[in-house]
Amino acid sequence: MKEKDAKPALQLSLVSLMIGGLSIGMTEFLMMGVLQDVSRTINITIPEAGHLISIYALGVVIGAPLLVGIAGKYPPKLVLMGLMLMVCVFNCFFSLAPNYPMLMVARFFAGLPHGAFFGMGAVVASRLAPPGREARSVAVMFAGLTVANIIGVPLGTYIGHNFSWRISFGLISVVALLAILSLKVWMPALRPAAQMNFRESLKIFGKIDMWLVIGISAIGTGGFFAWISYIAPVITHVSGFSSNMLTVIMVIIGLGMAFGNFVGGRLADRFSPLLTTSLLLVCMMFALVTFAILAKYQLPTIVMTFLTGAIGFAVIAPMQILIMQVAKGAEMLASSVLQATGNFGNALGAYLGGLPIAAGMGYTSPEYAGLLLAFCGFCFCIGLIWRRKKQAKAVPSLEIS
Repeated sequence: MKEKDAKPALQLSLVSLMIGGLSIGMTEFLMMGVLQDVSRTINITIPEAGHLISIYALGVVIGAPLLVGIAGKYPPKLVLMGLMLMVCVFNCFFSLAPNYPMLMVARFFAGLPHGAFFGMGAVVASRLAPPGREARSVAVMFAGLTVANIIGVPLGTYIGHNFSWRISFGLISVVALLAILSLKVWMPALRPAAQMNFRESLKIFGKIDMWLVIGISAIGTGGFFAWISYIAPVITHVSGFSSNMLTVIMVIIGLGMAFGNFVGGRLADRFSPLLTTSLLLVCMMFALVTFAILAKYQLPTIVMTFLTGAIGFAVIAPMQILIMQVAKGAEMLASSVLQATGNFGNALGAYLGGLPIAAGMGYTSPEYAGLLLAFCGFCFCIGLIWRRKKQAKAVPSLEIS
């Protein structure tokens, strides 16, 4: 099927990618909601249960380039279905695993398809999109992550607390199976993208521009994670909300993420991915400082949780398009690597955000650590803009995009 023949069914194709994103989002974030339940039922400590989060992130980092390198030459529809099959099987394995070592193995393998799915899915979404709407199409796929945070994770956490966390992860397998069926029915049979072979694709890491985008993802996005990792103590100890309000706050953040996801896609299509990313990182710096200042007031805190969540997620689609622009011919590898670096930003933000709290600087201090991380990401953007302007002088037809 030619790509133009798939355009009438574009929305259904993107919905199939969104369902896949929902299953992966639940796989990644549900563990945080049922951590204490897992710890109690298999008699391990909370830190040991936390390793189930870390091992998943390791799987993402390893699986992103590995699976794209292995499967990039095959038809995207077949590969995407295969990746969802992995999500289905290993979440089912996790729900049935009898002991801690087997749980660790299941979580590692469940993390392998994460980056490869979003990497290949982003390329497919941009290929299917009409000209000028590529970022918006990519945003639809990532909407699955926002649905996971608004509905999937709270539902799975409720089931885990009141019934069994094993049922929750079994539910993820069902969602992944639904994604497989929707991909089979709705995703057109696209030809493999014209890609370099894997060895040649690795040459993209010799480009300065590639490392600047990686820096934006791995460091700049850490500002958002420095904030959200410690949102709970701010809400209860600074803003004065009861612990029961935390679920409501997380839903508000999830709604902000959903809003920001689509706004980011539209801004990137209109103003260019690089300029949009730069603007959003500046907005993140202002949002973090404003949140820290207003955290003692409840209504402004609610407003800022929505806005900060929106800004933090709005940058995803622009960065996906940006890295695909930089890595021409190796878009799938580059896009999947962006997922791995995003997980690094998650870990970096959480770690650096915790240091000022440990030093006794208060529960709003992570926002200032996040400010510095977002500023570093903005500096990488400025570096990339400078290089593009320099290249434009050498090649007058080249524009900053």
